[in-house]
Amino acid sequence: MAGSKHNPKGNNGDGRQDAGKPTNDKPVATAADRPFFDPVAYGNGPDDGVTDTSENAAITHHTMEIGGKTLDYTAAAGHLVAVDSGSSLPEAKIFYVAFTLDGATHESRPVTFFYNGGPGSSSVYVLLGSFAPKRIKTAMPDFTPPAPYTLEDNPDSLLDISDLVFINPVGTGYSAAVAPRRNRDFWGVDQDARSLAQFIKRYLTANDRWNSPKFLFGESYGTARSAVLSYVLHEDGVDLNGVTLQSSILDYARAGNPVGLLPTCACDAWYHNRLKISPRPAEPFAFSRQAADFSSRHYAGALARFPQVDHAILATLAEYTGIDEKTLLGWSLDVGASNSRGNSLFLVTLLQSRGLALGSYDGRVTAVNTGIAADIDPNSGGNDPSMTAVNGAYTAMWNSYLNEGLKFTSNSAFTDLNERAFQYWDFHHTDPTGAEKGVNDKGAPILYTAGDLAATMSLNVDLKVLSANGIYDFVTPFYQTMLDLEAMPLLSSSIRQNLAVKFYPSGHMIYLNGEARATLKNDLTAMYRQATGDPAAISRIRALQQRKTAIS
Repeated sequence: MAGSKHNPKGNNGDGRQDAGKPTNDKPVATAADRPFFDPVAYGNGPDDGVTDTSENAAITHHTMEIGGKTLDYTAAAGHLVAVDSGSSLPEAKIFYVAFTLDGATHESRPVTFFYNGGPGSSSVYVLLGSFAPKRIKTAMPDFTPPAPYTLEDNPDSLLDISDLVFINPVGTGYSAAVAPRRNRDFWGVDQDARSLAQFIKRYLTANDRWNSPKFLFGESYGTARSAVLSYVLHEDGVDLNGVTLQSSILDYARAGNPVGLLPTCACDAWYHNRLKISPRPAEPFAFSRQAADFSSRHYAGALARFPQVDHAILATLAEYTGIDEKTLLGWSLDVGASNSRGNSLFLVTLLQSRGLALGSYDGRVTAVNTGIAADIDPNSGGNDPSMTAVNGAYTAMWNSYLNEGLKFTSNSAFTDLNERAFQYWDFHHTDPTGAEKGVNDKGAPILYTAGDLAATMSLNVDLKVLSANGIYDFVTPFYQTMLDLEAMPLLSSSIRQNLAVKFYPSGHMIYLNGEARATLKNDLTAMYRQATGDPAAISRIRALQQRKTAIS
């Protein structure tokens, strides 16, 4: 069983057999794959749950090449059961896919836990797009035509650096609450973090990985999750070596902040050659820094003074955004303004003369915005241009890869994105001091998790954090992330040196751009080597973990 611990019969906890090891000096055959059919019905509704608590996985064996080196690895796709931290009774059956390098020594081999965001998203996008052994070939930023699609070996996979575990939170994928619990019991900031902490601890136990270097990789809401989860894990005696925050949202009070958005608007206008600056800046990165400086030093004040208008600032704003002055005045200078349906005015206006709208997740992507297309809500399902460009490929190839490549099959519907989880999500959050951020003017809770990250970094002084940001991402703008990280309550300059902030020529899903994905892989490699290359730091992290475990 994939959930069992390492035993003398040769069945490793992650499903790997000790294939190829000599017995009485005679070679043995490579272990065979073990397909698995799961008959359990995994409902994704708020009141759904399962009674089955078995831990099973499909086990397959693979080979790939990274950087000229051949790697043999094992994939496990199945379930582990998270238990209630108090009663130790099963509370959730969580679906995961793990890729582990064959023959590696656990104590020196990192393990990284991945998840997407939403909340309510499975891990399909980060699994098949980023750093797993396989990735989907897309035409981004252009539309990826319908099938047949291509699933190819990923030369930028992180498998040469770390084992990889992709987690599907409750209500996504094939993950569900265990009765009498219901899915909705896990749909909240703190509830979600506690359940994933329990899953991670179960994985560490089942696979003898407690002494391995440990990393988190979260995208979008997954960055808020990582901030909270890192602290919950610390409190549970699991101290991390590193955290990657891709496309961050750490302060929901600042979501849609035009000061944080302006540099992204400028990058979008640069990409589509709509700047009113001559000559056009040669590359976007230096220009984005220039736009960020203007945004904080001049644009923020202009917003505060409106309807009083400084025409020099207005003219510069028009130059940077590609939007004419009259239209900007109609938006009250707010580049984050939306129409009555909540859709960004900037994204539908920049290329309006060409009948196109920009993608919010990736401003490089465009889609038809005339006729009936203009009346289709991009906030509904996958209709944002960025998502439309790749959704068909991901849906088809995930089902093909899971069933044929990973040999896991089920009669249940796989839940890529559970909108009901988002609708029911409890955004209340108690931070490490026992406080809550408060509520907004509509009475809704304001989620703030930068403080959790600051607390974890302060307690685990060796924790490395990499903030990765796409410059064409309108959903989690890179400059707003910079402002949030600068404002987080972390005053120690020495600890702040453990935080690296990087920028890439991409959108929200950085890995969908080949150049950005390769650069991010290099940055991750550097971070992992820094996090695991200092023996004294490793010893401090392990000692911290052991002390916390002994106390609890």
